[in-house]
Amino acid sequence: MSNLNIVILAAGKGTRMHSNQPKVLHKIGGKPILGHVIACAKALNPEKIIVVYGFGGEIVREAFLHENIIWVNQAEQLGTGHAVQQALPHLDVDANTLILLGDVPLVDVEACKGLIAQANNQLAILSFIKADPTGYGRIVRNNQLVTAIVEHKDATEAQRKIQEVNTGIMAMPNQYLTSWLSELTNNNAQGEYYLTDIVALAVRQNIAVVAEMTEDEFSVTGINSKGDLAQIEREHQIRTANKLMQQGVTLKDPARLDVRGNLSCGRDSEIDVNCVFEGNVTLGDNVKIGANCVIKNATIKANVQILAFTHIDDAEIGENSRIGPYARLRPGTILQNDTHVGNFVELKNAQVDVGSKINHLSYVGDATIGKNVNIGAGTITCNYDGANKFKTVIEDEAFIGSDTQLIAPVTIGKRATIAAGSTITKDAPADALTFCRTKDQKSIMGWKRPQKLKRPD
Repeated sequence: MSNLNIVILAAGKGTRMHSNQPKVLHKIGGKPILGHVIACAKALNPEKIIVVYGFGGEIVREAFLHENIIWVNQAEQLGTGHAVQQALPHLDVDANTLILLGDVPLVDVEACKGLIAQANNQLAILSFIKADPTGYGRIVRNNQLVTAIVEHKDATEAQRKIQEVNTGIMAMPNQYLTSWLSELTNNNAQGEYYLTDIVALAVRQNIAVVAEMTEDEFSVTGINSKGDLAQIEREHQIRTANKLMQQGVTLKDPARLDVRGNLSCGRDSEIDVNCVFEGNVTLGDNVKIGANCVIKNATIKANVQILAFTHIDDAEIGENSRIGPYARLRPGTILQNDTHVGNFVELKNAQVDVGSKINHLSYVGDATIGKNVNIGAGTITCNYDGANKFKTVIEDEAFIGSDTQLIAPVTIGKRATIAAGSTITKDAPADALTFCRTKDQKSIMGWKRPQKLKRPD
């Protein structure tokens, strides 16, 4: 295969999206539309990826700062041919170029490979059969070779009956493309330079034009409206679900799964209905996810049960643990093996060691919990004084009675027991029962709330 350049056309405004956001930055599966096209391009191992952008300007570029891309600005929207003309200075003379569209997120890598393979010394076009081709450019053939692409408004009655239509995705040698681009004119009602006009130029020069037909219509469908966005989103999710099931994941209902990022699953994992996975999520072997869970940027190891309505964000869960239902694990939470976090428990920036349990109606924030600790219902680590946050340490095998408030900073020693209903403001010694009881209510007049501490720069 010759050296490959890829040009992605992403300058369109997307008027029918009715949005202030550039069309190519709307998301499918949690990733910008253009991000899917760039991922396809990278999978083809090109020498260069050139993105022609326009509407939205630097916002589009900033969304992909981490990518090795040549960015070309199409300041005026004068058609697809004009867009490729902007990329011309960056094309390698001895390479082939593949043209992709920035609003076609399900573009197929294998179909592109087939098109590229056809592009040596000829123009190769990707086409598909459209049951209702109204509005599409028709592929006109003479035997197997393409003789023209005729726009719907210019087609004869006979040509309008043709169901093979143009996708806009094409590949060709740069030596031909350079010449064709120089010959494009804008002598049409729209006053634009159409890339499809290169077909007529190729035919005139006796250069073969071939059309590779795909049967996967969604892989060549562009997004022009919020309705299109919703339709392609659902198709993307169905494809994601099918891939997971092929890998051995059990889905209770593939139509009720949303993966908005990357989901990696071990063997024999099960996912119930209406679960949402965001960012990068890894499930180990034999993980069971209950219904209506939202899991973001999490690592969940083998044999873990996540019960219904649990929310997990930026957390790690060790093997053989049980979480939920209705639990919330916030960023910085790390649970070791054999831990239990029960219903209506919230953890934030909490490190919980092996075998510890927080089973009911508790808040544990900015805390380090040792091994085999039991935290009773209604326990709160009071980590925030209104201005600053402090840490709670509960050492191995401690037992915290129900309805306890631990006023940080505070340390509960090994094997300590805290009596139910206590408010602990001082460190509790190991191997002892600590309790706090009072009958008198007191008020301190003139008391001032703490002020936020100044931190060094």
